Amino acid sequence: MARPARQRRIDAAPAYPQFGPRTDRSLPGRIVMTLDEYETIRLIDLQGLTQAECAVHMDISRTTVQEIYGSAREKLARSLVEGRELCIHGGDCYICSEETGPDGNTVRICRKNQ
Repeated sequence: MARPARQRRIDAAPAYPQFGPRTDRSLPGRIVMTLDEYETIRLIDLQGLTQAECAVHMDISRTTVQEIYGSAREKLARSLVEGRELCIHGGDCYICSEETGPDGNTVRICRKNQ
């Protein structure tokens, strides 16, 4: 029996959850990237973290990060090469953000992705 999937921790949902050509909506279907795939791209490619550091940040194993990252890169490439719309949403994750509490201390708030 397989282990249940572990929820992935991400810092924030993307500010721009849709990308794609604006000229021709008759192109083939859109590509859906999950929030955890987006987060691996953000952490590894934008922030320069290693896969091991990304795994610690997301609270999952390095091999899981490697699988998620490979899937995310394939989806990005397909979107760019084929000119297909890329939508970012979904996935088994929870979103954590830091907020200032009433006492002035920073508090980490985590909520399940809806």
